Amino acid sequence: MRKVAVVTGAGSGIGAASALELARGGFDVALAGRRPEPLEAVAGEIRALGREALPVPTDVGDEEAVAALFARVGEAWGRLDFVFNNAGVSPRAVDIDALSVAEWRQAVDVNLTGVFLCAREAFRMMKAQDPQGGRIVNNGSISATTPRPNSAPYTATKHAVTGLTKTLALDGRPYSIAVGQIDIGNAHTPLAQRLGEGARQPDGSVRPEPMMDVVHAARAVAHMASLPLDANVLFMTVMATNMPFVGRG
Repeated sequence: MRKVAVVTGAGSGIGAASALELARGGFDVALAGRRPEPLEAVAGEIRALGREALPVPTDVGDEEAVAALFARVGEAWGRLDFVFNNAGVSPRAVDIDALSVAEWRQAVDVNLTGVFLCAREAFRMMKAQDPQGGRIVNNGSISATTPRPNSAPYTATKHAVTGLTKTLALDGRPYSIAVGQIDIGNAHTPLAQRLGEGARQPDGSVRPEPMMDVVHAARAVAHMASLPLDANVLFMTVMATNMPFVGRG
């Protein structure tokens, strides 16, 4: 039977790498993101692997755009098996008194409301389809448990994603919907490149941090997606071994 996945933030970084690993695992993949050109590029790579790809430019913080994304998936493939809620933004690392309300709201809209909107549409599809059920994985980040300096909006939204993950995991049980979260630390992506160049530490110093290849995060997502619905990874942490996390600060 066809396996269908939706990946948000799929144009680059963790999202693109995960979409490719899912395709290698036999999924057809809908690619959501703000910029059409990177989505088309990833779609081309997926098709070269022999799987179908559906690039859909989407603002995950926009209710109508998210509804349209999942409607496109239903029209194209008729079901939904896996969603990776990966899209996220990280506002400027500044003291909270220098942070604008607009920056705060953007983080909430993308990092939290976007996860809610995509999960809501996924639940609707997964509850109604036959066979019923599916899996959702939320990208939480190391900051879901341990913040960096000057990261209030990002950390607050990622903490909230953890609460949403736990609630959805509970609420999905009657419908065979498994929900989990992956917390990723220092995967080498364009967004995280600055950490390898120099990241502010709790003692005020700026030091380069160890990084890992993004493929390791992507393979972890694909592993979670591969499980039968009677098994679930509720939380997984995948990190560069020597990054300052265990005992950070």
